[in-house]
Amino acid sequence: MSSAGIPREETLPSSVREPSAAVLYVCAARSPSSPELAAERAEQEGHEFAREHGLRVMEVVTDPYGEPDPSRRKGWQRVQAMAAAGSISVVLVRWPVVIAPESRHEDRYREVARLRDLGVRVRYTWAPLAASNEETR
Repeated sequence: MSSAGIPREETLPSSVREPSAAVLYVCAARSPSSPELAAERAEQEGHEFAREHGLRVMEVVTDPYGEPDPSRRKGWQRVQAMAAAGSISVVLVRWPVVIAPESRHEDRYREVARLRDLGVRVRYTWAPLAASNEETR
């Protein structure tokens, strides 16, 4: 609680977080012919990325596709809560539009910055992006 009596969210400094603790966040569009395929592929790719980079997936958090503002999604709220609690050091997503579509890129930048301020990195698991992960450093 602040000196003004306002409750503050307690966070662990990044130095206390387990560096390999990750959450895999999946928010994928469903194809009418294969409704689960995109989510399954994203989850498989995320686990492979984690294994290759020495990360431990603590939880897989999913959201239904459709809500463009990540702060309004229950799953993304869970990711942010885990970051604030110090439970994770890394958020794994397949590509940037999983966080927010291009039409709402400012929301994506806001959410990535919020995580970064908490000492949490966002890593992209799709191979062409995984090689650089430039936006997330």
